[in-house]
Amino acid sequence: MKVISDSIKMLACIGLLTGSVSHAQEKFKVCADPLNPPYSTKEQTGYENKIARLFADQLGQELEYYWFPQRIGFIRNTLKAEIENTNQYRCDVVIGVPSGFDFAKTTKPYFHSTYVLLIAKGRGWDDISEASQLAELPLQRQEALKIAMFDRGPGTAWLQRQGLLDQGIPYQSMTGDDKNNAAMQIDKDLRNGVIDMVLLWGPMAGYIISQSPEDSYTMIPMQSVPGLKFDFSMAMAVRYGDNKRKEQLERLIDNNIDQIQAIIKSYNIPLLPIPEHQPRREDDD
Repeated sequence: MKVISDSIKMLACIGLLTGSVSHAQEKFKVCADPLNPPYSTKEQTGYENKIARLFADQLGQELEYYWFPQRIGFIRNTLKAEIENTNQYRCDVVIGVPSGFDFAKTTKPYFHSTYVLLIAKGRGWDDISEASQLAELPLQRQEALKIAMFDRGPGTAWLQRQGLLDQGIPYQSMTGDDKNNAAMQIDKDLRNGVIDMVLLWGPMAGYIISQSPEDSYTMIPMQSVPGLKFDFSMAMAVRYGDNKRKEQLERLIDNNIDQIQAIIKSYNIPLLPIPEHQPRREDDD
């Protein structure tokens, strides 16, 4: 998909820039994981890379990355990390965080997705069209389930509610592996028959689908219920106090929302309407 990039001359008309001309010459510095498909890669093939490129081009700024693995301490070591002996930070923007993320100031959301049940076809589970059917299977079929579950997220809680926790095969959401992220490992294990299905976040499911021939999987969106939420909005993050940059990003989101959604959809990611009412936080006042 071609991303429109020659719109710098239109910036004055659409009001994307604030401040002086020198502001346009700044770098658009993004904090990202170098091996985290479908979000970001060092080769800049992830959908977050595409959105960052779109924004940098429209601002007339050089796109610069500070690469750091998406692990515990990511924000501390990227967005909040100062360059020694300067008053500058290693990077200024994180392209994808949950809306209302606690460790940074977030923009308005730019997409909304959901967890899904992803089932490999041709393994004896092609009759499953709703996740609730798994709990209704005869005991013998239930015992044959090989379903991946993560140490974090609502999937494991759902399995426990359905009485299927014993059929779950545990995976870590942060692997610590410098050659595979969680989505890459799940993709390999699904194709090799280690697991037959998985409950996982929509963007990760989209990545797995994109790595296999068409129609290799059944994707079943999970429905949020009281006490168990599966759908979430995603936003961008800046440092607390960096209000001008937040406002600038929100203008970019507003002016490019259709193109942003098209980029995300091209990665086979299930998209839901962005809720009008987002959780309110005191620091957003």
